[in-house]
Amino acid sequence: MSQEGYDHATVEERWQEAWDDAAVYHVPDEASDPTYVLGMYPYPSGKLHMGHVRNYTITDAYARYRRMRGDDVLHPMGWDAFGLPAENAAKERDTNPRDWTFDCIDTMRGQMKSMGFGYDWDREVTTCTPEYYRWNQWLFRRFHEAGLVERRDAEVNWCPSCETVLADEQVEGDAELCWRCDTPVETRELDQWFLKITEYADDLLEAIDELEGWPNSVRQMQRNWIGRQYGTTLDFHVDGHGPVEAFTTRVDTIHGATFFAVAPDHPISEELAEEDDDVRRFIEEEADPDGDEPNGVATGLSATNPATGEKIPVFVADFVLSDVGTGALMAVPGHDERDHAFAEKMGVEIRPVVAPEPDGWDGETVPEAPDVSEAAFTDDGVLINSGEYSGLDSETARERLTEAIDSAAESTQYQLRDWGISRQRYWGTPIPMVHCDDCGAVPVPDEDLPVELPEFINTTGNPLDAADEWQETTCPECGGAATRETDTMDTFVDSSWYFLRYVSPDLEDAPFDLDRANDWMPVDQYVGGIEHAVMHLLYSRFFTKVLADEEGLEHREPFTNLLAQGMVQLEGEKMSKSKGNVVSPQRIVDEYGADTARLFMMQAAQPERDFDWSEEGVKSTHRFLTRLNDLVEAYAAGDVATAGDGDAEAADRDEIDDYVADETDAAVAIAGAEYDDLTFNVALREAQDLVGTLRSYREHADPHPDVFERGVDVAVRLLAPVAPHLAEELWETLGRDGFVAEAEWPTASVDRDTVERRRRLVANTREDVRDIVEVAGIDDPERIDVVVAPDWKYDALEIAIDSDADNLISELMGESHIREQGDAAASYGQDLQANREALRETLDGDAEYDALRAAAWLIEREFDAPVRVERAADADESVVSKAEPGRPAIDIVE
Repeated sequence: MSQEGYDHATVEERWQEAWDDAAVYHVPDEASDPTYVLGMYPYPSGKLHMGHVRNYTITDAYARYRRMRGDDVLHPMGWDAFGLPAENAAKERDTNPRDWTFDCIDTMRGQMKSMGFGYDWDREVTTCTPEYYRWNQWLFRRFHEAGLVERRDAEVNWCPSCETVLADEQVEGDAELCWRCDTPVETRELDQWFLKITEYADDLLEAIDELEGWPNSVRQMQRNWIGRQYGTTLDFHVDGHGPVEAFTTRVDTIHGATFFAVAPDHPISEELAEEDDDVRRFIEEEADPDGDEPNGVATGLSATNPATGEKIPVFVADFVLSDVGTGALMAVPGHDERDHAFAEKMGVEIRPVVAPEPDGWDGETVPEAPDVSEAAFTDDGVLINSGEYSGLDSETARERLTEAIDSAAESTQYQLRDWGISRQRYWGTPIPMVHCDDCGAVPVPDEDLPVELPEFINTTGNPLDAADEWQETTCPECGGAATRETDTMDTFVDSSWYFLRYVSPDLEDAPFDLDRANDWMPVDQYVGGIEHAVMHLLYSRFFTKVLADEEGLEHREPFTNLLAQGMVQLEGEKMSKSKGNVVSPQRIVDEYGADTARLFMMQAAQPERDFDWSEEGVKSTHRFLTRLNDLVEAYAAGDVATAGDGDAEAADRDEIDDYVADETDAAVAIAGAEYDDLTFNVALREAQDLVGTLRSYREHADPHPDVFERGVDVAVRLLAPVAPHLAEELWETLGRDGFVAEAEWPTASVDRDTVERRRRLVANTREDVRDIVEVAGIDDPERIDVVVAPDWKYDALEIAIDSDADNLISELMGESHIREQGDAAASYGQDLQANREALRETLDGDAEYDALRAAAWLIEREFDAPVRVERAADADESVVSKAEPGRPAIDIVE
C-alpha cells in the first residue's frame, strides 16, 4: 500500500474543474420536474464549520445518487446574507456590512467548491442584494393587499445589546436570553409591523398530519407551538372591576373553582399595583413565570362564580400568562396540578368535583370522590359535588354548562401569535411603507421597488432613523411630503421563500416563474437543523400557503421530505469557538482530502444522529480510500487479468467467483435502498465491505476477470455519491467513458431478503465452526464438513411459519412425506411448536447448499482446512439429524 496515499489535492482539483467545465450540475430551465434536493442555506459567517459540511454532504450525496438513478436534479446554493452579526462585524472592523458579507461569501463559496459539492452555481441567490430583497418587498405588498399585514402598538421582546426586537422564537430558555448574544431580553411597547400568521393557524395545524416525510419530533413541535385548544370563555364578576373574561378547557370543573387568578400584566393587576404596595412589589420584584413554583399575591378582591354564585378570592399569579387564553383564569386545585400547588401554598380550599369513571359504571350512580389532598385528579371522569350536573360525564357536562351559563361561549384559543417582522437594524430589507400625515401608512408601489438601503450608518439604536435624506420621500397616494418606514424586516422573511427563487433566479418581473414553480416544487428532500422547527420551517409553510391562495401556487407545502441532521461533536460536546473545540474543515481537506472528510462523516452515524468527530476515524477512512485506489490501480496495471482476456466465460467460474459475484449483487441491492432512505452509513458499509471482499479475493484466489472487474466497477459507483473525486479518478482508471457522476447506478437481480438470509446463514455457520473448534479444543482440523438439512425440514418450517393452527404437530403429520420421518419429524415439530414466535424464513435447501459452497473458502481461509459442503442425501445420518434450515450441521474431522 502507498505510504502517503494518493495525491488527493491534485485529484480533487482536477475533477472539480472538469465538472465545472462540463456543467455537470447545471439544470436547464426546460428540465421537466427535476428532483429538488436542498440544504438550508447558510449565513455567511466567514468559514464553513463542521455542521455545514455535514448538512451539505448529505444533500450532495443524495443529489449525486438521484442523478445516477437517471433523475434531473436541482441542487442549488445561496446565502442568508442579511442579519445583525454582519452589522456588528462591520462596526467592529470599521467597514460596512455589504463588503464584510461578500468577503465571507467568497471564502465560503470557495470552501464549498473545495469540498466537491455539486451545486448549480448559475442559480445562486444572495438575499442582501436589491435583486433579491426587492421581492421581499413585493411579497410584503401582496400580504398587505390580502389583509395579512397589520401595524400596531405591541409589547415586544427587546434585546438591549443588539438593540432590536426579537420574535418569541428568538428568545431562548428559561432565562429568556437573546438567541444571538445571550443577553437577558426585556419587554417594550413599540409600533410594529406584523404578518398575520394566526389567520392560517388552523391550516398550518391540520396539514401537519399530511407531512409524512417529516420527523415526528418536528411535527409535534409545530403542533405545540401553534397550541390550539378548544374550550369555553365565560365571565367572572370581580368586585369593583365588572365582568372579567376567562378561558378554560375544563368548564366541567367549574363547581370546584376555589379562586380566580389574573396575570401580573393584566389591567386589573396594573391598576391594583398603583394603590397596593404588596401587589406592586410582587409584580416588579417577585413574579417569575418561568420559576419552578407558582407564586402570587392576594388582592383582597372577590370574583363571583357564574355557575354557582359563590364568591372566591382573587390573586395576581405569575403562572397566568397574558398571551395565553385571556390572561385570567378560574383555578380548580382539585383538578389542575399547577392550581393545586398554588392552593397548597396559599391555603386555599381544594375541592374534588370530578371522579374517575368506575369499571362497569351504570351511567346513573354518582361515584365516590377521589382523594385530591396530595395531588390533583386531572383526567375526564364523572361529575360529583356539582349540583344538578353531578352524575354527568365530563364531555356532556361541558356542553350543558356552556349552554346554561349566560356569558359562556365555545372558544378556540391558540398559543401562536402574529409574526412581528419589524427590526430596528440597518442590515435587512427595508419595509416598503411610507408615513404620510394625511394618508397614514401607505405601501410603496411595485414600480418604485426596490426601496434600497442607503449607505451604512454606524450608530446605535435604529440606524435608518439617522438616514435623514433617505427618509424624505413623497406619498404615493396624495403626492405630499412623507417619510419612509425605518424598520427593516426580520431575516426569516428572506428564508421563507428562497427555495422558490432558485427556480428562476434571474427573473426580473416576478419573484419566481409560476409555471416552473408549479412543475418543480415542492422541494423533494430538505435537510437542516432541528433548531429551525418552529421558526424557519413554520414561516416557510405560512408563506407557501399564502402564495397558493394569492398567487396561484399549486402546492400548499414547501418541503415533501425533511431530514433534521444531528450535530458533529467533539468528545461528546457540540463544537463551538467559545469552547475551543472546533475542528477546521479546511485543515481536514488540506491534510486528508475532501473525500476523506465526506466519507468519514457519512459513515460515522445515521444523518439524524449526533456523532463524535474522531481524528483516528478520519485516518482510518483515509487508509480505506488509499487501499481502494491501490486495488483499482493494480487491477488496471494487470495485477489481475482483465475482462476479455483469453476465453474466460461464466462457465469457468468456481464457487469463490460465485461468492464474490453474489456479494457484489448483494451490495447493490442493499446500498441502493439505503441511499433512497438517506441511511448513508449502511450503504457505505456495503461498499466498504465489498472492497474488503475484493481484496481478500485477490489474495486468496485467481480472480475471474469478469467477476473482479464488475466488483471494482460497482464499488466505485457505490462510493461515487460520497467520495466523488476519487471515484471519478478510478472510473477513468477503469477505462470508462464519461463521468461517474453521470454514470448509471448499478443494478442487481437479487432481492434484499434473499441477501440477508444468505448472509445470516454464512455468518451463523462460521460462528458455529468457531464454537466447535473452541469448545472441543481442536488445534488443527483435518477437514470441516458442512451438511445441509433434508428437504422435509424446509417444508415443515414453511408450514409452521404460515400456520395459525393450535396443534402444529398434527398439521405437520398431515403431510405424508413429513409423517414418514417418524420420531425425527415429531421431535422437530415439537421444536417448531416451542419456538413459533421466533421462527423466520430461510433460503430453500438448494439455495443454502449453493450459498455454503460459495462461502466455503472463507471458512477454509480462517481455519486452514478443506471444507466439504454436502446435501443431506450424501451425508451420514448421525450428522444429518443435527441439521436444520438456516443452521447446517458441522462435523469436524481431526
